[in-house]
Amino acid sequence: MAPHGFHHHNHDHCVEEAMAAAESYCAAHKLKFTPVRRRVLEILLEEHKALGAYDILPTLAEEGLGSQPPVIYRALDFLVSKGFVHKIARLNAYIACSHPGKNHAPAFMICRSCDVVVETESLPAQALTTAADSIGFSIEATVVEAEGLCPKCQAPDE
Repeated sequence: MAPHGFHHHNHDHCVEEAMAAAESYCAAHKLKFTPVRRRVLEILLEEHKALGAYDILPTLAEEGLGSQPPVIYRALDFLVSKGFVHKIARLNAYIACSHPGKNHAPAFMICRSCDVVVETESLPAQALTTAADSIGFSIEATVVEAEGLCPKCQAPDE
């Protein structure tokens, strides 16, 4: 078991599940799951934390998959547009989706001390939908980012 967010889980299983969901989705929708797109998703899944594009680029360069920023940004744009990856605005970073293949409104708990990010389901999503419906607004995407302290950073120094 490896740490994920604030708790432990079977990391290998979640990586396999997310990769299988991405492969299945791309095949069903006749989308190219290129080696660069695949590797960027694998890196984000393996690291299990938010990474900036320039954190990922050296690995791609070492593996001969590209060393220029447009390479990583095109892959990230694709992965975000298909819901396999989320952009964390507060950190200007990206994190693999914890719920691949599911239509959901994510909420991110971001530790202001250690920058650990945990994805959860957005609780105000229904309230926003109700408010939007009442004024005839159609919500296409909702992302909530909450900043605070994770359990580890709240703990007094030992």
